[in-house]
Amino acid sequence: MKTTMKTAVTLAFALIAAPALALEPINTEKHINHTLLQGFIADRIDDNCDSISARKLRALSELNALRSYALEKGYTTAEVKEFVTSKDEKARGKAEAAEWLRARGAVDGEQAGFCKIGQDEISKGSLIGQLLRFHG
Repeated sequence: MKTTMKTAVTLAFALIAAPALALEPINTEKHINHTLLQGFIADRIDDNCDSISARKLRALSELNALRSYALEKGYTTAEVKEFVTSKDEKARGKAEAAEWLRARGAVDGEQAGFCKIGQDEISKGSLIGQLLRFHG
């Protein structure tokens, strides 16, 4: 009987720990990376289109929600902090955003493409669009 109880307890702990052990590296987690990419894209549009600006409080809210998501998924606070402060990861995100924008017609130094993409995203109500607003 004791062996059966030990086996059951060991199995229970293994099942509880399994999700944490099975986590993919945070820099490959699809939802986290997709959401951050949307932020990098909105940031580039903000930097390159005078008639559109970032909704900074909305962006902060999204980051807090994303942090909560990562923690609930099983990533540690240290893993999340290391990921979001990594210069390499930031450079990767900026490069992916630049490529995404280029593929849609944005050209560095020319506001029109960035403004058109920003306007389209705002109209669609995408996360990118929700992170931006018209001003003027």
